[in-house]
This record gives sequence, structure tokens and C-alpha cells, in this order.
Amino acid sequence: MENDKIQLFEAKSVRTHWDGEQEKWLISIIDVIEVLTGNDRPRKYWNDLKTKLRKEGSELSEKIGQLKLPAPDGKMRLTDVADTEQIFRLIQSIPSPKAEPFKQWLAQLGRERLDEMQDPELTIDRALEQYLKLGYSENWINQRLKSIEIRKELTDEWKRRGMKEGMQFATLTDIITKTWSGKTTKEYKTLKGLKKENLRDNMTNTELILNMLAEASTKDISRATEPKTFDENQHVAQQGGNVAKVARLELEAKTGRKVVSELNAKKALSSLSKRQE
Repeated sequence: MENDKIQLFEAKSVRTHWDGEQEKWLISIIDVIEVLTGNDRPRKYWNDLKTKLRKEGSELSEKIGQLKLPAPDGKMRLTDVADTEQIFRLIQSIPSPKAEPFKQWLAQLGRERLDEMQDPELTIDRALEQYLKLGYSENWINQRLKSIEIRKELTDEWKRRGMKEGMQFATLTDIITKTWSGKTTKEYKTLKGLKKENLRDNMTNTELILNMLAEASTKDISRATEPKTFDENQHVAQQGGNVAKVARLELEAKTGRKVVSELNAKKALSSLSKRQE
């Protein structure tokens, strides 16, 4: 089970982190505000609300913590987070017709995590259900779930090699992506017109397969060569990415078409919907 997850409320992304020691969810306040208000400047809204709460004598804003969570540019950045109890209190200060549905969603989130701790297979089942609701094909979903498994194996391998979550993980990932696709993670997301959206959730089947090949190759090479330093791990990441690069170039030579495309999930699902009408 991943500690950092992007949950969906009415198809809107909400960044969350599971604190295993305290056994509770920590949730991005900015994302909650954006979901509830539809405000395109949720950070300013939150700053104004914090000022208002302090003037009213509320201690809530003083108890808010910060965590590094993935930002729209793919980097890990500090953001204000709160547990579900604090979020419930915060919602009372935000007039929104979505307040009650969101409270129910929060309660369900807590129940589901406890269920998943007892039966990890539920994590996969719920991910499958979530992707189906968004309109993805079962074939694509199978690839995506496999990619999550491969990514977990790779990050576990990095941890065993002493690599740190956050900047080092992001750097190694960027090397793999740049090597096989010819684009950094940021450039790749820009090509697809993405902001907060997850890059892998917007890859085509072929892009997903090549990304999985790159990450699986990196993991296998790491286990074989046992890199000791960050520099050595970077070299391994480049080697793993190169395995997929060779496959990409050969496929492009055979088909005459570029693998890395502007197509994202929104465009693909919209196109599929029109064909079905």
C-alpha cells in the first residue's frame, strides 16, 4: 500500500498521505479547498481563511502540519496538511454545497484504509473500480495496475540501496523517463497538457509498457550490480531507461510513428465517447 496517494472526489484530485505511526490520513488542505469552492486560487483562499481563523481565536490553523507532496510540476513540495478530524472542523468555515458529500467521502476514506490493512487485495480492487468509473478500458487498467506493482518493486529496491524518498527518488525517476522517452517528467507532462494530473494515468498502452520496461530493467540491473552511492544509482537508472529506449526506437522505425504522444486520458476518453455515440 502506498503512503502517498492521489484520491478522487467527484473526479477531482486530492493528495493524501497515510501516517502509519499515528494510523491516520493527512490531507492536502489546498486540494480540499479547491474541491469545495472551485476557486482557481485555493492557496490565496487558504491564506485568507487562516487570517480569519486567527482573528476569531481559532487554534486550528496553529495545529496544521506540513508535508512534502507531489506538486503539479512533479517535484515534492511542502504543503499544508490536516488529519480528517481537522478537515471536518475546517469544512465548517467553508460555505459549500459539497460539504456534506465531502464529509461522507472522508469517513469512507478512513473505513477503506482500515479494510485494506486487513486485506491488501482490496487496494487493487478499489483502484480498478476507480479507473472504470473514469472511463478507462479494462486493457489499459490492467497495464496501469501492473505498472503500480513494478514501480513499488523499484522504489523498494531504491530504499534497500539507501536512496531517500523525495528529491533522490524524483531525480532517479527523471533520469529513467528522460533516457527512454527523450523527455524529462516535466517536459512529458507539458507535452500532454497536464498540471496536477498523474503522468502515468495519461500514458497510452505503449507508453505505459515502455515505462514499465524501463523501471523493471532498472530494478533488475540494480539487484545485479548492487550500487552503493547515489551516483551509482543514477548510472543504473540510465542503463534501465536505455533498455526501453532501444525498444522505443526500434518500434518507431518499424511503424513510422512516434511513441511519445500528446494524447492524454481526457482526450482519449472524449474521443472514445464520440465514437460510441
